[in-house]
This record gives sequence, C-alpha cells and structure tokens, in this order.
Amino acid sequence: MQIIELTEEHEPLYFCCLEDWSDEMKEAGDHKERWYRLMQDEGVRVKLSVDDSGEVGGMIQYIPIEKSHVEGRDLYFIYCIWVHGHKKGRGNFQKQGMGRALLKAAENDIRELGAKGVVAWGLTLPFWMKASWFRKAGYRPVDRDGVAQLVWKPFTEDASPPVWIRQKKKPGIIPGKVTVYGFINGVCPAQNIAYERAKRAAADFDGRVEFQSFNASDPEVIEEWGMSDALFIDNRQVRTGPPPSYEKIRKKIAKRVKKL
Repeated sequence: MQIIELTEEHEPLYFCCLEDWSDEMKEAGDHKERWYRLMQDEGVRVKLSVDDSGEVGGMIQYIPIEKSHVEGRDLYFIYCIWVHGHKKGRGNFQKQGMGRALLKAAENDIRELGAKGVVAWGLTLPFWMKASWFRKAGYRPVDRDGVAQLVWKPFTEDASPPVWIRQKKKPGIIPGKVTVYGFINGVCPAQNIAYERAKRAAADFDGRVEFQSFNASDPEVIEEWGMSDALFIDNRQVRTGPPPSYEKIRKKIAKRVKKL
C-alpha cells in the first residue's frame, strides 16, 4: 500500500469520493470540483491510498482551519477520511489499515507545514466517521453539536482548542410562498445530492415555492448564518445525512404548499 498526493489523473475519482460507479453520485453535480478549485489557493490538501495493484481505495482531505466552518487558529481541519467499503464498484478496501495510514500521513504533513495541531470531527453514533475511531488514534474530544463531536490532537502546548461555529439565525418565511433554503459548501457529494434534489423538487410547484441558495464556502455566509451544509423548508431544518430521496423532499414541500 502507498499514500500518494492527489494528481490530475485521479481528480475525477476524488470529486465523486471514489464512487465513480454510482449513478446516485451523478446527482451531486460539479459542486465538489468547484469547491476544490476555489480552495487550491487556500491550502487544501488531498491524499489517496493505493493498494499493491495500483487501485485507489481511500482518501483524506484537510485544510487550514481558518478556511473551514470550524473556529480555530494555526490548525488544520480534516473534512473527511474515507476508505471505500462498498462491495460494488471498487470493492471493499476497509480493514486493511488504509484509514490509519492516511491519517498518519496527513498528521506528518500538517506537522511539516508548521501547524500547531490537527482537528477532525466524527459522529457519536456507530456508523460513518465515528468519533471513537479518532479517539483511538489519540484525538481528544473538545466540542460537540448534537451527534457531531469535534476532536483534536494538539502538537504544541500553546495550541488553542477549536470550537464548532454554531447556527446564528434561522431562515424566515416569505408570505404566500413556501421557501426552501439550501446552504451548500460543496466539499461533500452527499450533501450536494441533498441540495440538488431540493432545488429540483422546489421547481415542481409553479412558482409557489421559492428556492434560495447560499454559498457556504463564502466566509461571509458562515459569519452571518453560522452554518455550512444545511437545508430548510420554510424555517424547519431537514436532515441531509444520508441524503433524503427526491420523493421525500418533495413530499415535505408539498405538505407546506397545501397550507398556503
């Protein structure tokens, strides 16, 4: 197994989070690529894990925390680490040490860049991006927002702990219309799918539904709203992970339209 830097050759695979076999992933559009192009000048780093046959099986992406939706200084934030675990497509690369190798390579890189520590996030529930996995790798819990736990590994004694940027305000309601608010960062295809499905569903109601889009990779949007990826129908937040189906989102919108 090798850990390599992202190359132009592997960019299309990275943009779909290694799921080039997935028809659903096509719904995500080009948001991740646009995010990556924007963040290339802001210090984004991507590494891939490659098995002995040359097949890419995992990825990690991280960025200076000042460019993320987490508050901190002189740290790097890991957006996600993913080792392909589906039987279809590329196959299951998990339980081979790829995740640990990717994390170690990123930590070494971040140390060489002169940062004071590394920050990640995980879920307290036992599925994707488990916080417990990071804790086993020496990360300490530092903040929590619902089931999402922020963890970190400081490299220096003077490193300041990070905190989640929390929601600062809720979207309002436009009289006579149902309003769908889509906040999109672009980094996560799963969230991009939810955004695209909501946008498509909102267009089905002959002007009775207003879709408002917010670019959450813009620091001013984060500062104003305190949100990254999020979806609201009127002022009610819709859970977007895993991405709800188009039919489910449309049904929620239709329910609100009936009350106009």
